Amino acid sequence: MISAVAKSGNLAPYLKNTSQAVVSSLKTSVKPVVVSSDKVVAPTPVSKSTDFSLGSALNRGKISVQYGLNGPLQIRSAHTDVRVPDFTYYRKTSTLDPTKKAEASESSRKTFAYTVTAGGFVLTTYAAKNLVGTFVTSMSASADVLALASIEVNLNDIPEGKSVTFKWRGKPLFIRHRNGKEIATESGVDLGSLRDPQHDTERVKDPKWLIVIGVCTHLGCVPVANAGDFGGYYCPCHGSHYDASGRIRKGPAPLNLEVPPYEIKDDGMVIVG
Repeated sequence: MISAVAKSGNLAPYLKNTSQAVVSSLKTSVKPVVVSSDKVVAPTPVSKSTDFSLGSALNRGKISVQYGLNGPLQIRSAHTDVRVPDFTYYRKTSTLDPTKKAEASESSRKTFAYTVTAGGFVLTTYAAKNLVGTFVTSMSASADVLALASIEVNLNDIPEGKSVTFKWRGKPLFIRHRNGKEIATESGVDLGSLRDPQHDTERVKDPKWLIVIGVCTHLGCVPVANAGDFGGYYCPCHGSHYDASGRIRKGPAPLNLEVPPYEIKDDGMVIVG
């Protein structure tokens, strides 16, 4: 702003001259009157204004602004004109008097608060129970899977020396009716020669019946019954040989065939699962 004032000083002579002599195109009808006088009037000397003279009149020093607490301030220390909200309408009648202790009202309010809290806890627990129950039920097996959870087979329909295949829980189930020769042969096998040592009596509940899951323990293939070097089961995929007790005797399979849980009834029925 100071520089703008200083620069405007350069225009002062022109503004002054303009205010004194203005060229006008208007013609006047008044004729000048010449007055003769013997007195000679000397013209008034006019001081010449220059850029330097005009600029020197300006303040070239530093301009500072001072302020303090003595100046006029607008300080509002107390809000005496503000209306405080009245909550009397929302308060209980028994609590309007600050000098009186409302014991009965306090006990009733506590009872109401405890009742609401207990009711909310019961409802939340019931909702959580239903939610968890629904989630667990959705993860349980479906009806068709539960139907295959157990299978019942009539052993009287399987002739001696034959092996029959059934489906149980999506896996093949081998039920073999062994003859006396096979029972004697498998019972006399030296356990020291087995990769997965297990006596024949540990794998059967009735010596005549061998019940195993028909899944090769190597890579999950399905062996062929009544085949192989030991007369039991043979896996043609990788050459694993099992005997008539379902024990691995030759090939890459590391373990014997799995024996599922089962129960043989007196009437010749067996329930697997």
